[in-house]
Amino acid sequence: MFVTFLGTNGWYDTLTGNTCSVLVQSADYNVILDAGNGIAKADQYLDQELPTFLFISHCHLDHITGLHALNKFRFSHPLHICGQIGVSRELQSIVREPFTVPFDQLPFPVRFIELDEGMHEIPFPIECRPLVHTAPCVGYALTLDKKKIAYCTDTGFCANAVLLARDADLLITECGLKPGKQSPEWPHLNPGDAIRIAREARAKRLALVHFAAHTYTTLEERFEIERMYEGECPGLIAAIDGQRIEV
Repeated sequence: MFVTFLGTNGWYDTLTGNTCSVLVQSADYNVILDAGNGIAKADQYLDQELPTFLFISHCHLDHITGLHALNKFRFSHPLHICGQIGVSRELQSIVREPFTVPFDQLPFPVRFIELDEGMHEIPFPIECRPLVHTAPCVGYALTLDKKKIAYCTDTGFCANAVLLARDADLLITECGLKPGKQSPEWPHLNPGDAIRIAREARAKRLALVHFAAHTYTTLEERFEIERMYEGECPGLIAAIDGQRIEV
């Protein structure tokens, strides 16, 4: 199974990358985690003949603005858009005229799957848990090809993130804050918080995404995070756009 980081910025696009989107490719499915502007690059990697599932963590614009680019795709199967209860109504209030091509006019059918907290089969196993953020936000843990991937953004440190990441082969979290920084009024993680989640959950590997564009202004600042925490978290990935790893 391959994971490609399509967009690794938080808040807005800069020369360091596009806003948040991650592609997971298994033998039988494409899974896209969030629809920031990075999603527009997904067609460079995925097989559009396979069923595709798009998971939305929450509706802040840096996680959904890439929906504007869906019209470029030519999926052979319906696109399943998954999210928390009410996600269909919220997304359809934005993905419509006069702003962009509505879902019902795309070149492929769109089906919504609204998920409450807990375990689901859609058809692969998926676990959903609320996270700690300024807007209702959920994290996911999915199992494909006998591998578990957990995805937690945007959030402060919380027990549900640890639950989702339990024994994950790969944990993907945000990294909106610099080391040692806290933001209780706008919950996000710093690298130490993310590593703490991974450690408590016994996750095998940690990848950081959603680097706040106004805080991490160069890629070198991300590489410095890898160097700084190399001993504490072996194999840590401070992801950049276009980076692809095997799980």
